[in-house]
Amino acid sequence: MKKASTLIVALLLCAGFKSFAQTAAPADFFTGKWEISITGTPNGDSKLVTELTRKDGKLSGELKDPSGKMAEVLPITKIEEDGRKMLIYFSTQGMDLGLALEKVDDDHLKGAIMDRFDATAVRIKE
Repeated sequence: MKKASTLIVALLLCAGFKSFAQTAAPADFFTGKWEISITGTPNGDSKLVTELTRKDGKLSGELKDPSGKMAEVLPITKIEEDGRKMLIYFSTQGMDLGLALEKVDDDHLKGAIMDRFDATAVRIKE
């Protein structure tokens, strides 16, 4: 009887450890809608909205002006990811720019564009 109870306890412990070991895969942090604010540019402060999606393992998207002042959509030419950071490349007004953003928390990013103008991003929840 003692062996049977020991065996049952051992089986229950094994089942418990196995269930704790199966955690869900981490969510893809950078995917989704973001509102990006850039301050101090020569044209004043600006906001852009993007929806980043992952295709074939790479992030992609485009930047849009939510106010409608800038009618053209800015295609993102490349995104580099490094854990908690990403660098978004795009072109506007004949210039190639890089927007560096770093994770602050689950819904906020901070960084700079061209290492000169401060930028922040807030996740848009729907």
